[in-house]
Amino acid sequence: MRLQEYWGVGPKTSERLQETLGVAAAVEAIESADVRALTEAGIPAGRATRILRRANGDAGMATLGTRDARSVYDELLSLAGDHAVTRHAGDRIRVLTPLPERAARDARLDEIEAAREVWAELDADARDRVLAAFAAYDESGGTERAAVETALALRDIGLDTGPFAPLADVDEAALSEAVGALGHVDGDDVLDGADEKLDRLRDQLDAAERLESGAFDLLETVREAGARNLDDFEHAVADYVAAETELSREDVLGAAADDPVDAADFVSTTLRALAADLRERVDEREETVAADLRETIEAARDDIDAAVEAVEDSAFAVSLARFAEAYDLVRPELGGDDGPFGVAAVDARHLLLDDDVQPVTYAVGHHTLSAEPQPPADERVTVLTGANSGGKTTLLETLCQVALLAAMGLPVPASRAQVGDFDTVVFHRRHASFNAGVLESTLKSIVPPLSGEGRTLMLVDEFEAITEPGRAADLLGGLVGLTVDRNAVGVYVTHLAEDLSPLPAAARIDGIFAEGLTPDLKLRVDYQPRFGTIGKSTPEFIVSRLVANAKDNVERQGFQTLAAAVGEEAVQQTLSDARWRE
Repeated sequence: MRLQEYWGVGPKTSERLQETLGVAAAVEAIESADVRALTEAGIPAGRATRILRRANGDAGMATLGTRDARSVYDELLSLAGDHAVTRHAGDRIRVLTPLPERAARDARLDEIEAAREVWAELDADARDRVLAAFAAYDESGGTERAAVETALALRDIGLDTGPFAPLADVDEAALSEAVGALGHVDGDDVLDGADEKLDRLRDQLDAAERLESGAFDLLETVREAGARNLDDFEHAVADYVAAETELSREDVLGAAADDPVDAADFVSTTLRALAADLRERVDEREETVAADLRETIEAARDDIDAAVEAVEDSAFAVSLARFAEAYDLVRPELGGDDGPFGVAAVDARHLLLDDDVQPVTYAVGHHTLSAEPQPPADERVTVLTGANSGGKTTLLETLCQVALLAAMGLPVPASRAQVGDFDTVVFHRRHASFNAGVLESTLKSIVPPLSGEGRTLMLVDEFEAITEPGRAADLLGGLVGLTVDRNAVGVYVTHLAEDLSPLPAAARIDGIFAEGLTPDLKLRVDYQPRFGTIGKSTPEFIVSRLVANAKDNVERQGFQTLAAAVGEEAVQQTLSDARWRE
């Protein structure tokens, strides 16, 4: 396969990969989602990740309808990847993509649930041993031998169910015997330690080659020992070489020159012949040992391959199980042609916020969850209103996280959830730019997915921030109407809800309410939306805090002027309530 057939691999990238890895190794790295292999070849990490995502799930990437949706996707996979137990498991997690088929999503959720059950049953010591086994696999470079050793270590812990089930069928005896053979073969080379006789022959060859390269020094050494004639000299050389190489005197003399011209010729000819003889003996022994090692490996080939696959797959599953456990994630009910087409979550939590954040129950579109408060199940579009800093954007991001995690077949941050089958998730964050170019680019980003034939989830935050309020209400009303007309599902965060009346029958307005200030003058918000109610921005709470925190009288007088504008009585009541609570 040509490297340039992969998305993102142009001529320069292809040339670099061929030079550093070779075509076959580069294809293997791409197909196996080996990020490190590409980055070590000089491909920037971000580009390598994008190439592998497209190579391993191009169809699913179309689900990410906007740059902001892709940003949330990146955040989620980075968070999940932090719980990887091996480098390659981390690579596989970071290149996960939404899965177009519901069956594939269910299968991945099954895999994670099984791994989570096994992980939950392990005590702290067993978990440490599992992590140590995977760490050793990484440190050994992820070789076949490392995989076999890891598989044996996992079996020794007693793991043979869930993601470790394939290990139950491997022949431990065959693997144990294969470990030594795998550790002594590197391609066509037999490594030191594989065979005592081969090691001894190699040492003797090394010694003979050193003597050969220093033949003149050997000649002088023997001469200085006082050999009186050529016959004495030849025997003295044989004794010296035998001592240095640990060969017998007969072995050395057997390689000696028959009719040397002089002493120098005798030394050089003898050492050259001796080295050649030893080299031949090493080659013969290495060929014999290599054949024996390969025979041992091939006898266990099926078990070795099973061990390699089991270790990599179990590392991936355990990594995702640890991610799910760390954030108390749950399996969502997945929609499809016969299931819910919406997003509904009970006690949903934003994954990037602290644990003490108030969980929120929310739903848009059809669902069958029961909860308190009970989210409506009939409206396809909601207009979310409410206080500044009231958590509207956070709720929108939380819904995006739930939708994307479910699309990838991963558990979600809620106590219960139902998520429909969406072809495209359009998430648009509030952008503090106010010009025609931003408006045009935003509309070009969010309208085409909504106009297509697929199922679309619209999550749009304060659309009015990019154009003047009067026209923004018109455009936003048009988006709400288009969402309903196209049978899509959408949540629109806005302060212009009253300007959108009347809404289509399939749309409702929800509100988040600020309830005052805490004793330390922080905004006190009930983050749980009230369904069917317009939320108020309650600027008096913000002005109250500014009045209380003014650094001097001049500044305070300025804020008091604003207090009069928004309702001085309300400001004073807010401050009084905060002091009373303290």
